[in-house]
Formats: sequence, structure tokens, C-alpha cells
Amino acid sequence: MAKYSIIQIGTFQYNVEEGKEYTVEKFNAEEGKKFNVEKVLAVGDGDKFIVGKPTVEKAEVVLSILEQGKGEKVQSRIYKAKSRYRRTRGLRKQVTKFKVDSIKF
Repeated sequence: MAKYSIIQIGTFQYNVEEGKEYTVEKFNAEEGKKFNVEKVLAVGDGDKFIVGKPTVEKAEVVLSILEQGKGEKVQSRIYKAKSRYRRTRGLRKQVTKFKVDSIKF
């Protein structure tokens, strides 16, 4: 089984595995660079699992930033009956795509 970890980036927590790619809400990091996660809340490898108080000392998770861009479009519609009122709004959230290079503990 691959190494896995629970990390915190900004106000969000993510459960990540070594070698996988993830698309999450945008955070400040340069595209094409390595990013070290400062808050590693828990790490595990098979049966071994370490929970931090509040973070795990000496644990290191290295991410490769693949892309900073926009996510899929989300549309919302407003409709009021009998008044011919209709509105459509849409937005595309800013997202960051990264790959987990290594998890060390």
C-alpha cells in the first residue's frame, strides 16, 4: 500500500496519496515548482499511522504544482413563477492541480 497523509493547505484539509494527482481550490504557489506542505496533520503507511498534536514533527510532503487555472463552470438559475423573472449566473472557480511527489516521516 502506498504512503498517505492528511495535509492542510489554507483552511482546507486533504487526504492525499503518494504519486497521485489532485485538483483543489487555488492556493499561492508557482506553476512548475515544488511546494513543501507545512501542516502535516497525519501520515500513514500500511498498518503504521501517526497522528500529530496538532502536526506531525519531521513529516514532509512535497508537491509538484502542475497547473493554476479555472475549474468547471457552475451555473445557477433563479426563477419566479407568474412574473416572467428568470436569471442565469455562472462562475468558474480558480483551482490548483498538483501531484504528490513524496511523503516522508
